[in-house]
Amino acid sequence: MKGTPEPANPEGLLGRSSGPASLILSSLADGAKHGYALTKDIESFAGVRIAPGTLYEALSRLEAHGMIEALESQDRRRPYRLTAAGAAALSSYLETQKKVTEVGLRRLASNWAPA
Repeated sequence: MKGTPEPANPEGLLGRSSGPASLILSSLADGAKHGYALTKDIESFAGVRIAPGTLYEALSRLEAHGMIEALESQDRRRPYRLTAAGAAALSSYLETQKKVTEVGLRRLASNWAPA
């Protein structure tokens, strides 16, 4: 799909498919990477292995929404980098998740504290 990318919508794009998308965007926030480097980085910081099909489907979706862009390849590997729209979407998504995490931890501490 060519043309103007759809506007970044963290609730929509990162909502239902937030797992792979947020992991990929978080990895690319550290700099451009190709697919294998993405999977290794995500494994190192999140302890999650993303299957190649899931990875490339998410990369395609993120690129179509203008959140990442493919760079010129020096070999057969295709690097991707985060765009400003992707950084904004990731920031918004992570802020929301931070609030959810804080509420969940607070509620657990007050209701499930060891006796």
